[in-house]
Amino acid sequence: MGQLIVSLLIAIPLFLTNTTQTIEKTFLQNNPKLLIHLLSTRNRVNISLPDPLVFSDQLSAQQTYFLLKDIFSTYSTFEFYSEAIPSNPPQDTIIFRSRWSFRHKRNKNQYVFHVFFLLVKEEDRQSMNPSSQWKITEIKAQTL
Repeated sequence: MGQLIVSLLIAIPLFLTNTTQTIEKTFLQNNPKLLIHLLSTRNRVNISLPDPLVFSDQLSAQQTYFLLKDIFSTYSTFEFYSEAIPSNPPQDTIIFRSRWSFRHKRNKNQYVFHVFFLLVKEEDRQSMNPSSQWKITEIKAQTL
C-alpha cells in the first residue's frame, strides 16, 4: 500500500509536467494544435485577455483553438516560461502561472502578460482505461 502511494505521488507531478511542457511548446511554437487535447471537452473554457488582445468569453475547445490560431497569426511569441509549477498539487485543480512575451508581427509592438491556466483533473471517458488527465478550463492574462 505504501509503494502505491509513493508511486502516485511521483506520477502526479510527471503528468503535470507533461501538461505544462505542452502549454509552453504551444506558445513557443505558436501552434495551437499542440494544446487542443488539453482543453476541457466537458466544460467551456473561460478566457479573459487584456489589451491588445481584448477578449473575454466562454468557448468550446474548438473555438479556443481557433481563437489561439488567430492570435498566433497576428502575434509572435519570443518568450514563454513557467513562473510557478506546484510540485505536489493538493487537489484536483491547480493554477499554472506563466510569463508570455510576444510581439505584433506588423508593427513590432511588444507586450508582456502573466498568463494563468486553471488546470482541472478530468476523467477521460473516451479511453478504454478511464484515467484522470489535467485539462485547461480557464485562461486568464494580465499585463505586466
